[in-house]
Amino acid sequence: MKKITIAIDGFSSCGKSTMAKDLAKKIGYIYIDSGAMYRAITLYCIENKLINNEEIKITELRQHIKDIHISFQIDPSTQQPNTYLNDANVENKIRSMDVSSKVSPISTLDFVREAMVKQQQKMGEAKGIVMDGRDIGTTVFPNAELKIFVTASAEIRAQRRYDELKAKGQNASFEEILKNVRERDYIDQNRKISPLRKADDAILLDNSKMTIQQQQVWLIEQFNKAAEK
Repeated sequence: MKKITIAIDGFSSCGKSTMAKDLAKKIGYIYIDSGAMYRAITLYCIENKLINNEEIKITELRQHIKDIHISFQIDPSTQQPNTYLNDANVENKIRSMDVSSKVSPISTLDFVREAMVKQQQKMGEAKGIVMDGRDIGTTVFPNAELKIFVTASAEIRAQRRYDELKAKGQNASFEEILKNVRERDYIDQNRKISPLRKADDAILLDNSKMTIQQQQVWLIEQFNKAAEK
């Protein structure tokens, strides 16, 4: 069975990341966390003093970007991918609050996104990867052998997020979450750079009324079909 590239896109709170990680683990592929790549860039900026509070030294970062290489390797003990920045394992460092508080402005820079897309595409050349996001099947891997576009009603997605927050003991308002889901949908679909949209050759998965187990069975079926072509 040949190795392929799998792109999973879709709306927020559809469970894309959980779905992608689980699929990659089952079929022995590498899961590429596109968000971790932007966190690694942010860590590089912090360690090289290219960001001070909220001020980014954009000119310097533009000069450094070519020297920043990010990769993923499976941890034998957990079977989960670890993020490597210039060959150093930074999986724990990039999850810090310091990185979390600074990643958003860095990830919106056009030259940073361009550099990360190029690295993501390079990773895809070897096949055997699963990546989820908003523009993976349309921008990053337009020639991926398997593209999945995940959707669910805004109400279902809001309920899932509400239940998740309540399970963690956090206060939550269903109405506020639903409003946020709808606003994020609008922003994702109308942004200028790589807006969220279903690729013409992507398979639509509406998981509004599906269990996680049903999704897993469905995904394996789609993978087997694509890998056997």
